[in-house]
This record gives sequence, structure tokens and C-alpha cells, in this order.
Amino acid sequence: MLLVAAESSYGQTIAPAKEDTIQPVLSLAHRNGQYKVNPGPILAAAIMIGYGAATFHVRPLHELDLSTKHEIREDNSRFHTTIDNYLQYSPIFGVYALNAMGIHGAHNFKERTIILGMSSLLVCGTVTGLKTLTHRERPDGSAANSFPSGHTATAFMSAEFMRMEYKDVSPWIVVGGYMAATATGVLRMYNNRHWLSDVVAGAGVGILSTQAAYWLYPKIEKGLSGKANTSTMVMPTYDAGTKSAGISLVYIH
Repeated sequence: MLLVAAESSYGQTIAPAKEDTIQPVLSLAHRNGQYKVNPGPILAAAIMIGYGAATFHVRPLHELDLSTKHEIREDNSRFHTTIDNYLQYSPIFGVYALNAMGIHGAHNFKERTIILGMSSLLVCGTVTGLKTLTHRERPDGSAANSFPSGHTATAFMSAEFMRMEYKDVSPWIVVGGYMAATATGVLRMYNNRHWLSDVVAGAGVGILSTQAAYWLYPKIEKGLSGKANTSTMVMPTYDAGTKSAGISLVYIH
């Protein structure tokens, strides 16, 4: 879906393909290399997280969680799918696939991979901390780690990552990424794994994590650029104990 959306607007919006090398990021940075903070996504994310937190104390919001679950399960009690396990990563796949096809985003391979790694670490740490702190029971009663939705957080982190890379290229690419993220959140509720507020808060965490990574990256890059005789290597990592993947940044002096 993401690739079709990109291809449909390619002829009107994309310049001839260029090699995937370091290029100026005029739309994402000031002339001094600092990221321009857009308050819109940050405010939206804060509202989403605040809404999720409010359901612990505001009874009408808690009752909305219950009624939403009832409405979904009433006609879909046997619904189950594992698509959401993969759909959450589809915008990330889309970013790298589009670049491989010659439809370039805002950053080159190394830069966007570092930003993605930072976003992933922020999402993982925030979601894990909130789950441990809140101990909310899942709708299906399987565990007490429902808030916020990790799948939804990852999905919206991925969609915001795609938006930041391609917002100046084609709006349809952005729409495709957010459609995939929204579908992930909806499927988490249809699978009876999360409450509505878990999904909304997870979306906020994902968006905010990506925004934080884009804000931090120029600062980190500027700090590293001042160190002589330093090279950077990006390496994938895998933790067999937690069955989680990530990205490591190795500096060689």
C-alpha cells in the first residue's frame, strides 16, 4: 500500500533519482544544523498520552474503555489475527524500500538508521517503564502490562519516521504510513489485547519518541563532528533473552 501510494505520485512530485549519499536536509534543519521543532505533533502526542493517563482516574473515560471493548467483542468474539505483529513495522520497511527504488527522503541511509535506532530505544524504554509502573490488566486478562500498547507505539513511531522523511515528497506516502499505524492500533483492540486508552497513549508515545530522536540527532552529530579521527559504524543487535532487535552505534577512534 505504501509503495503504491508513492508510485502514484512519483511522476509529479519526485525529482530524478539521486544516489543515497549525504545531502543537505533543508526541510528538517536550520542553516546552523538545528532541527526546527514543530509544536503540532508534540502537542498531539502529549494530548494522547494525557488522555491515556486520565483513564486511570476519570471514571467516564474508564467506562469508555469498557464500552468500546463490549462493542467490539459483541460481534467479533472469535476474531484473531497476527497481522498486527508485522504491520507495525511496515512504514519502516516502506522508507527503506522507497529509498531503494530511488525515491529519496530527507536523510541518507546512515543518518536515518541512527535516527530510527534512537526512536526505537526511546519507545522501548518508555513503554517498558510505563507498563511496569501502571500494571494495568489486559482486556483478555492474560497479563498486567496493558498500558500503553507497545505494538501501537512502534507503529506510530514508524509512521512518524516515514512522515519526517517524506512529508516534503508526497502526502500520500504520509497517509499510507499513518493508515498502517492506525490499523495496527485497531487490530490490537479487536484481538482483545488492549483497551482504547492503551492504543491512544501508545500512539502518543510513538510520535513523541520519533520527534525526540529528530531533535536530538543534530546535537549528537554536531558533538561527534568535533572529534578528530573518529568514524562511525552502525550495527544491528539482537538480545536472545528478550527476543528484541535493535541498532548499535559504534565509534572507532
